[in-house]
Amino acid sequence: MAQCLAPSVQWQTRLTKNAMETSSMTSKMWNSVSFKQSKKGAFKSSTKFRICASSSGTINRVEDLLNLDVTPYTDKIIAEYIWIGGSGTDVRSKSRTLSKPVEHPSELPKWNYDGSSTGQAPGEDSEVILYPQAIFKDPFRGGNNILVICDTYTPQGVPIPTNKRAKAAEIFSDPKVVAQVPWFGIEQEYTLLQQDVKWPLGWPVGGYPGPQGPYYCGAGADKSFGRDISDAHYKACLYAGINISGTNGEVMPGQWEFQVGPSVGIEAGDHIWCARYLLERITEQAGVVLTLDPKPIEGDWNGAGCHTNYSTLSMREEGGFEVIKKAILNLSLRHADHISAYGEGNERRLTGKHETASINTFSWGVANRGCSIRVGRDTEKAGKGYLEDRRPASNMDPYTVTGLLAETTLLWEPTLEAEALAAQKLALNV
Repeated sequence: MAQCLAPSVQWQTRLTKNAMETSSMTSKMWNSVSFKQSKKGAFKSSTKFRICASSSGTINRVEDLLNLDVTPYTDKIIAEYIWIGGSGTDVRSKSRTLSKPVEHPSELPKWNYDGSSTGQAPGEDSEVILYPQAIFKDPFRGGNNILVICDTYTPQGVPIPTNKRAKAAEIFSDPKVVAQVPWFGIEQEYTLLQQDVKWPLGWPVGGYPGPQGPYYCGAGADKSFGRDISDAHYKACLYAGINISGTNGEVMPGQWEFQVGPSVGIEAGDHIWCARYLLERITEQAGVVLTLDPKPIEGDWNGAGCHTNYSTLSMREEGGFEVIKKAILNLSLRHADHISAYGEGNERRLTGKHETASINTFSWGVANRGCSIRVGRDTEKAGKGYLEDRRPASNMDPYTVTGLLAETTLLWEPTLEAEALAAQKLALNV
């Protein structure tokens, strides 16, 4: 008899007799997955199932297999190869068995996939090659199993158009950039949607909650929607080795943010993409839809951005504020280039309202969240620090944004005339 299995509606709380062996990820949630922590600290996933046509024994057998620790029986591990799909924002992955644990991407074999099924190659020449670039621990399978961030190439070794990592890696390997040790702190905002109606989590279907105000960093059943997903993601990132530095509820109900960094160079993009993958997997198991749309709900509601904090060695040293102002000047002169690469649909978000600057006008200010570039009060006071680029949309490619920031501020030189005019317009005494 065919078995029909479906995830349960409620998140399940799992408590062991020994509280020390209970994972902190096993909080009460409303969908299919809970996490248990082994004595060695590895998270294991377990899934609750409804059985359409079977005995209750099937539930236990599936759970037993999902929780099975194969480490005592084999040296083999599972590697989940992850790449960016044809839309430029979707993540794809598939698994393969490796004969033993690995520690560095250079130990991993290249692989391939059908690019015609992801919108990245024609059917008559569909093979796309995966190059392993970064390794993270797998919080879903635990043990020595790994997640592998890959970029994508033709069989001839040419980066395909959606491979933004290759260009960023070229920028970050430039000696001028290497010497400046660029740091990035990325604030990834996202929105959680109800699965069947594609409407924000916690909102009445077809209706609206109360106006914005009580939801940002709020607590309570009528203010915070999706905290368990945010917390599960936080801990999964820490387990994986992602440099996640914090999280918070956002201004629009059902919207959240996590921060990654400070990260150096290309690492920032690798960590954001892996964090996005983990979030996709967790929301998949929770029966909730993740969207990175920069303006998921029209009207008097905040959009979703990916503010990118940036500094160089010279900005962090004494006299760094003057270097920051020179960087702002360069960014103003390439405003159109940055906007064109900062995310699809960003014009719906950058309206000059809801803590954004107009997409058509470059501006900067100290502690001003309505500017293109914000400088913090601490940076102004110390005379050194960092700047925040508030223009990137939530669906931006972190390789593109970080690479552009480094290129514009460290490698690109404007003409003296353009520089003087821009400095006068922005009231920058550079």
